[in-house]
Amino acid sequence: MSVTVLLLLVTLCVQGGYGEEREEVQRPGHVSVVIVGGTGDLAKKYLWQGFFQLYINQVSSGNTFSFYGGGLSPADKATPLLFEILKAVSCSKDVSQERCALLKDQFLRLSQYRQLKTLEDYQDLAEHIKKQLQQEGMTEAGRLFYLSVPAFAYADIADKINNSCRPASGAWLRVVLEKPFGHDFRSAQVLASQLGSSLKDEEMYRIDHYLGKQVVTKILPFRIENKRFLDPIWNKQHIERVEIVLKETLDVKGRIPFYDQYGVIRDVLQNHLTEVMTLLTMRLPVNLSSSEEVLQNKLHIFSSLLPLEKNQAVIGPVPSHTNICSSANKQSCLCVSAVLAHIDQAQYEDVPILLISGKMLDERVGYARILFKNDIFCLQNHNSIHCKPKQIVFYFGHGSLQYPAILVSKNLFKPVLTDSEWKEVTEHTDVSVLGLSLSDYYVQTPTEQREAYTELISHIFAGRKNSFISTENLLASWGLWTPLLSTLSSSFPRIYPGGADNGDLLDVRLKGKDIRFNSEVVIISPDQMGSTSAGGFQVMQGKFRSADMVSAWAEELVERLAADIEELAEAAVRESGVFHLALSGGSSPLALFHRLALHHFSFPWRNTHVWMVDERCVPLTELESNFYTLHNHLLQHVRIPYYNIHPMPVQLNHRLCVEEDGGAQLYETEISKWVNGSSFHFVLLGVGYDSHTASLFPGTKVKEFGESLVALTESPVKPHQRMSLTFSAINRAQRVALLVMGKGKHELITQLSRVKDDPEKWPVTGVKPTNGRLVWYMDYDALLG
Repeated sequence: MSVTVLLLLVTLCVQGGYGEEREEVQRPGHVSVVIVGGTGDLAKKYLWQGFFQLYINQVSSGNTFSFYGGGLSPADKATPLLFEILKAVSCSKDVSQERCALLKDQFLRLSQYRQLKTLEDYQDLAEHIKKQLQQEGMTEAGRLFYLSVPAFAYADIADKINNSCRPASGAWLRVVLEKPFGHDFRSAQVLASQLGSSLKDEEMYRIDHYLGKQVVTKILPFRIENKRFLDPIWNKQHIERVEIVLKETLDVKGRIPFYDQYGVIRDVLQNHLTEVMTLLTMRLPVNLSSSEEVLQNKLHIFSSLLPLEKNQAVIGPVPSHTNICSSANKQSCLCVSAVLAHIDQAQYEDVPILLISGKMLDERVGYARILFKNDIFCLQNHNSIHCKPKQIVFYFGHGSLQYPAILVSKNLFKPVLTDSEWKEVTEHTDVSVLGLSLSDYYVQTPTEQREAYTELISHIFAGRKNSFISTENLLASWGLWTPLLSTLSSSFPRIYPGGADNGDLLDVRLKGKDIRFNSEVVIISPDQMGSTSAGGFQVMQGKFRSADMVSAWAEELVERLAADIEELAEAAVRESGVFHLALSGGSSPLALFHRLALHHFSFPWRNTHVWMVDERCVPLTELESNFYTLHNHLLQHVRIPYYNIHPMPVQLNHRLCVEEDGGAQLYETEISKWVNGSSFHFVLLGVGYDSHTASLFPGTKVKEFGESLVALTESPVKPHQRMSLTFSAINRAQRVALLVMGKGKHELITQLSRVKDDPEKWPVTGVKPTNGRLVWYMDYDALLG
């Protein structure tokens, strides 16, 4: 055996790659690294730096390298972009400037861009690698493909790699996949099946960068090193709860398309936080180097987790993107969530495990905390260390403590420190971490901070799979989360203003197996969210455009509107036995729907008929449908007979809003049949920024509708055709309410206070009940700005 091979085996043994089940001993030779998506954002920020660090570490290992940045663009356009990225890589502090310059020069010489679009492009790459190996007389060690591309491209690229780019016998193939790995159990299963037809499971490295964070990689070693301290207390008798938290101050700007499809549960909880949970609770492996044992122990935790029910999660969308995160029923775009999990094992029975993440919170911080029960009560010295929280904190970084660390409160034990890559911190700055001064902890931190991707790239090269997601574990995780995601579609999200203004709005309370927000509030949509403090103002009444006006802060305004509707409903039922209520779409009524569902239990729903003011020309089962919104946020939560619900017939004969199908006439006939004199008791309208109301937009030739009660209309943003009540129907109503909320509407209200009636230019000015009463409900933000 050569000295080079011997040294490599020793290295692998130290790194945990030697002796792992189903993993081959690595031989030295030539390694081809291909980053598909090599000029993208992820590659620019992390991947090239990670592979440069790998190159530095392997310079004297006997391996040689070629690096390829692949993409869809032609080489002449993308090559300059790639080399601008490569010039930005840097060396660690322990490398001299002269040596760093030499290594960077070598790295750039070994790198090139290749267009990888068609099967022929991949065949050309394979031929290029083959020729290079022959010309330079090199033995091939393996090929590493890093797919830094959207998940929908994985299967096609894997197929091309399988059919054209596999290395010769004896060399390894490793294909790295970035999350998301599906968006639910079924899609993950399909993707796994597609990839499985091209790649073996041991060839796939599903990367979760959280598993490369130094503190996360230290969880299992820490538990093993401190086993004699932890064994007696790592159980339900001593653990009060486990918290795994990732908070961010940023919103979803730049990631709106991703969050529109995936949301915070799919983006963070299902993968990052779930993986940390398994590391904290899994049975300790006998052999930490054994990827198979580690992954099987994780799998055992998944099989022991109790199903996640609807009452074990609270949710909310970020307010700064109303049109995305708080659109009706887009629960996939939830941007904050707290989930309560339990493990059905004697060791952890009834121990609450909280997984929490959100955007636009008060600080950027990530940590996992094990909080222990404390049965000591200090009668006099309440600041005694014995009375302070007993906890272990795996601190991922940011927040008050700027570096990653493991913190053990001094009233527990002094942790063992055997790893030369970690050091004890003895000089403490004046900061507090989760209720304790830093000086109240034993603190360990890495001697040198390393980036997660750099760490994981070294694991991929070494063939260590215990920091990656196997197919079995992936499907087990989705099996846990998919049922919860399905049930959340009917949950009420908690809207929050963002940052310090959240106050205690997002505080949660645990009660048995349930979790809920500590405070009950009316849910206000983001563009309506201003100051909620009354600030000396009461609900006031006045006049606006010669009509009655009610104004208050948003929460009080919604309460008043709900109470007015209920009062009118009770009066109508007493008089005629029935109440006809017409409701509009959009975001404005959501707070009202929630208020009615949560607080007005005496509302006469059995005698109420609910009609639509307007509807988009989409199937009623789709998220964009106004009826879908109304049903999910109100109707399914109240006891109203199904035959009292009247959705607009926008879909007839398997077609949407085709004039010849007569949907508008059909709805008009239904109104005439059920509503006395076609006069609704109450019509609720909103006002758009362009002054449209219902689906009557500026430029609509309202005179052409004549006496029709219902018509098809066009919005300015085609091809969204609408069905809408006309002014003829609206103005026959006994009461019409115009709900206007949010600072964004102040300019419109200012304009409306000055303009004359012109329904074609300012449609809302056409709302003038003939014999009924018009009331403007405006919050102070809209009224006063």
